[in-house]
Amino acid sequence: MNAGPNEAIRHVEVPNLLRAVKRRIPKPLKSAARGAVRTYGVRTAARRALPDFLIIGAKRGGTTSLWNWLVRHPHVAPMFPATQQIKSPHYFDINFSKGLDWYRSHFPSVRSLRHAARRDGIRPQCGEASPYYLFHPEVGARIAQALPDVRLVVSLRNPADRAYSNYWERRGSNAENLDTFEAAINAEPQRLAGETERLLTDPGYYSHHHDCHSYLARGCYADQLEALFGHVDPERVLVVIFDDLVADPAGTYALVQRFLRLPIVDVPELEHHHRLPVPPMADQTRARLVEYYRPHNVRLAKLLDRQLDWDR
Repeated sequence: MNAGPNEAIRHVEVPNLLRAVKRRIPKPLKSAARGAVRTYGVRTAARRALPDFLIIGAKRGGTTSLWNWLVRHPHVAPMFPATQQIKSPHYFDINFSKGLDWYRSHFPSVRSLRHAARRDGIRPQCGEASPYYLFHPEVGARIAQALPDVRLVVSLRNPADRAYSNYWERRGSNAENLDTFEAAINAEPQRLAGETERLLTDPGYYSHHHDCHSYLARGCYADQLEALFGHVDPERVLVVIFDDLVADPAGTYALVQRFLRLPIVDVPELEHHHRLPVPPMADQTRARLVEYYRPHNVRLAKLLDRQLDWDR
């Protein structure tokens, strides 16, 4: 089943106390307010900045943690409006047909950034985070055209663990109706058949299967990075490994800040976002995934010039 773009999630927002309070506001009132704000943002788009950085994936690979760290950096400005706490407008993957002015409407005004620069001695940066950006086949070209100087952060996780976590997240959000992970990965080739080609030929097309049921395919990281490097200079792409993010969050956060040319600050104290307790993966299934990903991981290790301990 394929949903139209209007049925896709447009914003992924950071959950917190403010979000819980806003849930009590009647939906029609919230919808009207958001529509008015977005209309204002579009009308003032010419006076708004475009993002300095994007966090582009991989899904279930630590992108939300990186985003929450960065959005609380004293020199990173929130998206517009700040009260909505938007993580991404999903412009380059789902909402590309809405146009660049609509995309600009989500970012702070150039005037506000200049004011902050005069006050603090440094211009704040702004950005967004969508883990679908890395996997969507058109995003690299779209980013290269719209944001020729943007910096990209990629966080990669052991693909077997990533796929398994992704499945349980989709089950939890009712985007997956197959009862077992094994059934889902068995169904994946048929679900994804022809979807990449359709996305490449129809800019307005949204594929529910490609977005929500691409458990194995999203872990073929070398393919995705090579495609990205065909459009974006690798010097403007930072790849971090999820294992490092977990084992050394301070060091990983400092690495990201240096790459984005931000002053180094400590990791903010936050609740862990998107922690997802799941039952253990069956040994036979893990062995199957290890073999499936082995050649992909070898290519990735060569591409990154780094040893990856993912084949156990």
